Amino acid sequence: MTTPSATPKPIIPFDRTTKIAPSILAADFANFGAECAAVEAQGADWIHVDVMDGHFVPNITFGPATCAAIRPHIKTVMDVHLMIAPVDPYIEAFAEAGADILTAHVEAGPHIHRTLQAIRGAGVKAGIALNPATPASAVEYLLDMVDLVCVMTVNPGFGGQKFIHSQIEKTRQLRAMIGDRPIHIEIDGGITPETAPLMTAAGADVLVAGSAVFKGGSVTNPAPYGDNIRAIRAAADAVA
Repeated sequence: MTTPSATPKPIIPFDRTTKIAPSILAADFANFGAECAAVEAQGADWIHVDVMDGHFVPNITFGPATCAAIRPHIKTVMDVHLMIAPVDPYIEAFAEAGADILTAHVEAGPHIHRTLQAIRGAGVKAGIALNPATPASAVEYLLDMVDLVCVMTVNPGFGGQKFIHSQIEKTRQLRAMIGDRPIHIEIDGGITPETAPLMTAAGADVLVAGSAVFKGGSVTNPAPYGDNIRAIRAAADAVA
């Protein structure tokens, strides 16, 4: 297994300030390294990598080789969302590729507890994701094993989908369940300046945004990335 060049992983201090995590699913696929650097320079807090297998979700995107290739270009946090099944055989490869956070879906297999153990055993922070139809209670007995809970506010598989408002109440439930535990609540899907404040008000602190960040910009014209990030952050922080 080839590991990325010796880029030290960032220390990820825990706090509940709003973090914007642009999804490279909406970036220019021919310029991933430059896109990651550009969006970070424009204010991104994390870089979100949506891994899809064409089986668990109806799309195929990136594998460990892509993560290893972009890792040297990422100075913040590489947040890898595994929309794949099975998960366990690929944990080591994504960890070696430089992921800081690996998030698996509670729906992806029968032994999610074992999956979370394996992620943490690989030296990576562990996340758990819930599809829109999965209740908050599905992760109640996993909270002491995770660093992040990802609420899907669209059906996973494709970018640009319409935000599902029923997930606001789920997020409130999760926030109450988490209590004082140092666990991030991440929202993935349909985040815009209009939906961001709904989710931070419900308790979220990490907002994944694809097209809402990358629209209007490019690696040669990155200023719109910064404008978009600031608009989302300002709207979110207005009620956070």
